[in-house]
Amino acid sequence: MTPTWQRATWALIGVSLLAGCAAAASGPAPDVASPPVAIALHGGAGTITRDQLTDVQEAAIRGKLTEALETGHDVLTAGGTSLDAVQAAIVVLEQSPLFNAGVGAVYTWDAGHELDASIMDGATRNAGAVAGVRLIKSPVIAARAVMDRSEHVMLSGAGAEAFAQSQGLAMVPNSHFDTPGRRASLDKVKAQLLEDEQARLSLAPEHRFGTVGAVALDAAGNLAAATSTGGMTAKRWGRIGDSPVIGAGTWADNRSCAVSATGHGEYFIRYHVAADICARVRYQGQTVAAAGQAVLFDELLPAGGTGGVIILGPDGDIAMPFNTEGMYRAAIDITGRKTVRIYRDQAPGPSDPQSP
Repeated sequence: MTPTWQRATWALIGVSLLAGCAAAASGPAPDVASPPVAIALHGGAGTITRDQLTDVQEAAIRGKLTEALETGHDVLTAGGTSLDAVQAAIVVLEQSPLFNAGVGAVYTWDAGHELDASIMDGATRNAGAVAGVRLIKSPVIAARAVMDRSEHVMLSGAGAEAFAQSQGLAMVPNSHFDTPGRRASLDKVKAQLLEDEQARLSLAPEHRFGTVGAVALDAAGNLAAATSTGGMTAKRWGRIGDSPVIGAGTWADNRSCAVSATGHGEYFIRYHVAADICARVRYQGQTVAAAGQAVLFDELLPAGGTGGVIILGPDGDIAMPFNTEGMYRAAIDITGRKTVRIYRDQAPGPSDPQSP
C-alpha cells in the first residue's frame, strides 16, 4: 500500500503538470496596454510674431509651456484624473509672469488685478468658476473648489474670496500679481485712451486679451477643461470676459469634446464658442478640427472676433486652431508625441522633434 505522504506528493505533481499544460496551451500572458491619455494647453493668442520675441523670450515661453504640459501629463500617466491634470498644468502657468494669468495678470484701469477662472468635468458636466477676484493666489484652484465644495457654479469678487478663505485656499495681497512689463502695458494703453476714448477700438490685440487653458483625457476616458486669465488691459467697471463663463471660454462633455478658449472675450461670450464647437461634434458628427475651424473662421471672424481654442475629443483627437497671427500652444497626444508651438508657420523645434 502506498504511504500517505507519497500519495500527497504525486497529487501535487499532477496539479503542477496540469497547470503547466494549461499555461503552455494559452501561451504567455498578453501585455495589457495602458489606456490612452492626452493633454493640450494654450497660453494666449494674438499678434505673436517672430519680430516681437527675442530668442531668449521665445526659449523661456517654450520652456514654461513644456513644463506645464509635462506636469499635467505626469498626472495622467500616474493614473490621475483629467481634472487634476488640467488644474496642475494651469497652476504652473499662473505662477509664471510670462502669461496673462496669476502672477502675469494684466492691470485694470485702476492699476490693480482682477482674475477669472473656470473648470469643467466632462463626465458629469459639473463646473466651477470665479470672476473678478483680487486676493486668491490660484484662481483655477478656487474654481475647482467652487465645483467640488459648493452648490454653486460661479462666485465673484469679495464673495468668491470669502469662500476661498473659508476653504483654506492660499490668499495673497493684490500686489502679488504685479509685474513691470504689465504695468508698462497699462501706462501705454491709458495714454492712448486718455488722448482718444475711441482708441480702445484700435488697441493692439495683445492688450485686449490673453488667457491660459488646458484640456485633458484621462485613463478612465473622462475629459476636462479649465481656463484662467487676468482679463483685458485697462479694463474697467468690473468687466468679465469669457474665461469664467461655462460654454463660452470653457466646456467639457465626454460625449463630444473639451475646449478652452483664448481671445476677445466679448465675442466668445456672444457666440458661445466653446459649447458651439462641442455641439457640432456631438450633433453634426464633425471632427474636432472641422468644428473648431467652422466656429473660429465662419462664425467668429466675420463678426470681428479673434482668438483661438484648444480642443480634445474622447478618442484623443487634438485640434488647436486660431485666427490670429500666433498662439502659445502645446500638446501631448495619445501616442506620446509632443508639440510645442508659438507661431502660425512654426517648424518643429527642439522640444517637439516629432511634430508635423
